[in-house]
Amino acid sequence: MRDATDFVISAAYWPLTAKGFALNTNLLETNLINLGVVLALLVYLGRGVLSNLLNNRERTILNAIRDAEDRYKEAAGRLDQARARSLRAGVRADEIRMNGLSGVQREKRDLVNSADGDLARLEDSKNATIRFEEQRAIEQVRQQVARLALERAVKALDIRLNNELHSDTIEHHIELLKGMVGNN
Repeated sequence: MRDATDFVISAAYWPLTAKGFALNTNLLETNLINLGVVLALLVYLGRGVLSNLLNNRERTILNAIRDAEDRYKEAAGRLDQARARSLRAGVRADEIRMNGLSGVQREKRDLVNSADGDLARLEDSKNATIRFEEQRAIEQVRQQVARLALERAVKALDIRLNNELHSDTIEHHIELLKGMVGNN
C-alpha cells in the first residue's frame, strides 16, 4: 500500500533543477506540443464519429450517383421513345401530305371532268333548244305561208268563180264520176 511517504520518495526521485518550475516561452516548441496533443486526442476520440460521418457521406453520394444514373437511363429511354414517336409522326405527316396532295389532284381532276361534262350537257341542251326553236319557227312560217296561200287562193277563187263557172265545174266532176263508175 502506498502512503504519503511514497509520494515524498517519488518527489525525491525527481531531481529539481536549479531553475525550478518555469514557463516555456518558446512559441514554436509549445505550439507544436499542444498541437500534437490536440491532434492525438482528436484522432483517438473523434475517429468513430469521423468514420461514421464519412461513411454516411459516402452512402449519400453513392445513392445520389445511382439515382442520377437511373434518371439518366430513364431519360435516355424516354428520349429514344420520343425520337421514335417523332420519326413515326414525320412519316405519318408525309403520308398525310402525300394523300392530301393526291386527294387535291384527284378532286381537281374530278371537278374539271364534272365541269366538262356539265359544259357538254349545256352545249347539247343549247343545241337541242336551238333545233327545237328552229323547227317551231319553220312550222310557224309554214302555217303562215299555207294560211296566206289559202287566203289568196280563196280570194282568187272568189274573184274568178261565178255561178256559171261553178256549175260547169260541178257538172264536169259529175261526168268524171260517171265515167269512173261506167268503166268498172
